[in-house]
Amino acid sequence: MGRIFEVRKATMFARWDRMAKQFTRIGKEIVIAVKAGGPDPTTNPALRRCVQNAKSVNMPKDRVEAAIKRAMGKEASNYDEILYEGYGPHGVAILVETATDNHVRTVANVKSHFNKGGGTMGTSGSVSFQFKKMGVFKLKPDHLDIESLELELIDYGLEEMGESTDDEGNNIVVLRCAFVDFGKLQKALEDKGITPISAELEWIPTTTVPVTDAQAEEVSKLIERLEQDEDVTKVFHNMG
Repeated sequence: MGRIFEVRKATMFARWDRMAKQFTRIGKEIVIAVKAGGPDPTTNPALRRCVQNAKSVNMPKDRVEAAIKRAMGKEASNYDEILYEGYGPHGVAILVETATDNHVRTVANVKSHFNKGGGTMGTSGSVSFQFKKMGVFKLKPDHLDIESLELELIDYGLEEMGESTDDEGNNIVVLRCAFVDFGKLQKALEDKGITPISAELEWIPTTTVPVTDAQAEEVSKLIERLEQDEDVTKVFHNMG
């Protein structure tokens, strides 16, 4: 097992602003999961993943339960997940995941963010070929036999496993698998009694663009604009 170097994050939110954004994102994901597979986490793997991720960002249990209940109501919004692609300053590729109930509003806002941030919004497929969609699981290293676990999980789709740190500098173990193996690896961890800190689908860049600190700050301003949009759930980039 080696060390996984994750692409530099460009999150500039204050702690509470970031938490509120995470709650909103997970709330939308819960609605999507419930509408697709029902309100019972034990029989709905997507919802089970949402609940795990809610715990990882300290989302209150009553808020999670309220989101599930709201998703079951007739007046619940129907969110569509749409991926937008573009380039930021200095040739940095950017993918923008959204969950929206108004396509016209969202595409207009995302395009405006790119333009005002010195970037250019592209067409479908213009950027995504530079990324690989993968399942990403983050685990606490405590009480894990890392070497044995790595060997066991290869049969369930594990492609990469390594050490990293979270936003607060705590040591974590990161597992990555192909998108199609996400459910299989999720179940394998559950069968072993391992509850991930988080389990996400992420776009991992296959190559990165080296930038100076000044250039990184410029790109980060665009990413910040995108992340603050109410319809944007996640932003990925290949800034090295």
